[in-house]
Amino acid sequence: MNVTLTLEDEVVRKVRRIAAERDTTVTGLVRQYLVKLSQEESESEADRRARVTAKLDRAFDQFKVHASPRTWTRAELYERK
Repeated sequence: MNVTLTLEDEVVRKVRRIAAERDTTVTGLVRQYLVKLSQEESESEADRRARVTAKLDRAFDQFKVHASPRTWTRAELYERK
């Protein structure tokens, strides 16, 4: 995908110098930044899901119902009177 940016000349000069110092291009810098941004967003979503799951686990633990140890057979449950 091609993207067109409009930047001030001074910004472009500084970024080109930074890119040269890092042995890459302006396009390479932008690509690295966008990849890192998308990874951080994915990690944030995974962290959010983990927090929600942990909250649900705590809620389920809190509201557990302890029933009698008595068990019934199918025949007993459906015994006709």
